Amino acid sequence: MKVRELIERVKLLSEISFELPNGEWVPAHFHITEMGVVNKYFVDCGGVQRQERMATFQLWVAQDVDHRLTPKKWLGIIELATQLYQLSEEERVVEYQMDTIGVFDLKWQDHHFRLCKKTTACLAEDACGIPAVKPRIRLSNLGNANACAPGSGCCE
Repeated sequence: MKVRELIERVKLLSEISFELPNGEWVPAHFHITEMGVVNKYFVDCGGVQRQERMATFQLWVAQDVDHRLTPKKWLGIIELATQLYQLSEEERVVEYQMDTIGVFDLKWQDHHFRLCKKTTACLAEDACGIPAVKPRIRLSNLGNANACAPGSGCCE
C-alpha cells in the first residue's frame, strides 16, 4: 500500500484497527509513535547497486488502555510526514513490537488494516546461478498415458 492509498483509507474510517498475520488484533489502545521515511542503499549479490525509499510508521502498545488514536489525529500525522518528506508513491512499511521489532507490509481488508509478513528474495537470481523452479506434477493426477507427451513439460 502506497502512502496516498493509506491517506484515502484513513479518511474513510471511524476507528482504526490492525489485524496481525496470525489473526490476532493489535490492542485498540495502540499508539503510532512515529512516521517517516527510510532510504536504503545496497548492493545485491549480483553486484548491482540499488536503492529503496519507503515510508514507515511504528505501532506501539503501552499500558494506557484508555488511549484511542482517532483517524483524524492519525491523518494529521500522515499529512505532516507527507509534507516534510514529500511522500506519496512510496510503499509503506509498518514496525510493531513483538518478541523483537517486526516489520510488516500493510494491506486493506474488510474495512481494517492487515499487517502482512514480509519475505526476502534474491534480486539477482540469474547472477547467482539459482535454478528456475520446475513445476511439480503428481503422476497420479495425469489421468491418461497421453498426458505426458513430448513437449508437455511433465518430464523435463
